[in-house]
Amino acid sequence: MPGHDQAGLASAFVTTHWSVVLAAQGESERAQEALEKLCRTYWRPLYAFIRRQGCSPEEAQDLTQSFFASLLERRDFDRVRKEKGRLRSYLLGSLKHFLANDRRKAMSLRRGEGRALVSLDELRTDEDVDLESQGLSADRIYDQRWALTLLDQVFARLTSEGHAQRPGLVDRLSELLSDEPGRPSQAEIAREFGMTENAVKQALHRLRQRYRQLLREEIAHTVATPAEIEAELRELIVALRA
Repeated sequence: MPGHDQAGLASAFVTTHWSVVLAAQGESERAQEALEKLCRTYWRPLYAFIRRQGCSPEEAQDLTQSFFASLLERRDFDRVRKEKGRLRSYLLGSLKHFLANDRRKAMSLRRGEGRALVSLDELRTDEDVDLESQGLSADRIYDQRWALTLLDQVFARLTSEGHAQRPGLVDRLSELLSDEPGRPSQAEIAREFGMTENAVKQALHRLRQRYRQLLREEIAHTVATPAEIEAELRELIVALRA
């Protein structure tokens, strides 16, 4: 029931809102894990924003790493706790301030010096795209990369959950959600996995429901109140359409 779902989300929200940010304080193992999650979620969007400013890939990597390091060193997260709003907007505003005021100082923190919050080997693999060819502003590119990264995380969670139950099924079902030519039919998937077509239809319905639930959970980590989840969902749709 919709009312029951909303109540469940509200009760769960107490332990999820701002949790990633608030835990990213101090030197504890929990803080380090939270900070790594924060960086993995926002590294690509922030990096893309800096690249759109005309920075080279190497300079943008330096600045992105330095930005996260400066946030931790200045303990800006202590101030975030007292504010209300969306983490996405807060970080972009902080980055703009950082680039305007601390760029020269930031460039003194080169890769390999100081604290590397996230390994670049994994994160840089798909960052060599021509950002200018997209014709989007730096702010829009930031939002688009945020949306795509969020969806990637949700799908990774879906795949992990599905693999434990029936390996490969989630990947095949997800093809039904796209408009790509040559996608399989429900009958083909049923034969492939030894299921009835009705079972495939039910599995697809559950996949859609779980996808929406996980998406809301991921967004809940980055807003201050449950009411802001819907607003961020709308922003995500706008970013993807761009």
